[in-house]
Amino acid sequence: MALDLFAGVPVADYAAALVWYERLLGAPPAFIPNDSEAVFELEEHRYLVIEHLPEHTGHARHTVFVGDFDERVKAIAGRGLEPAHRETYSNGVRKVIYRDPEGNEIGFGGGPVDQ
Repeated sequence: MALDLFAGVPVADYAAALVWYERLLGAPPAFIPNDSEAVFELEEHRYLVIEHLPEHTGHARHTVFVGDFDERVKAIAGRGLEPAHRETYSNGVRKVIYRDPEGNEIGFGGGPVDQ
């Protein structure tokens, strides 16, 4: 079964969000389908979409589990963004949360250090 995932993030200031998400994700959008949406491809068939929806902004909460956790967090820091929150669960799984200027949360998770 083929599966594509589009995870949406509502924003009020589309132009500012576009700049922030490019910094977070390290690349421009894969495509811009219209004047109010930008689609970032995280992996094949897995997308993060920012959309101008001011009435819903600040409520998105997405976590992406990645195999390159340490390298990704370091690369994001190199682009000037630091996590708002870091945690390590009892099983060693790690998570960082970034908050965009409107309060939406984008988290990255990674396996225990010894994996």
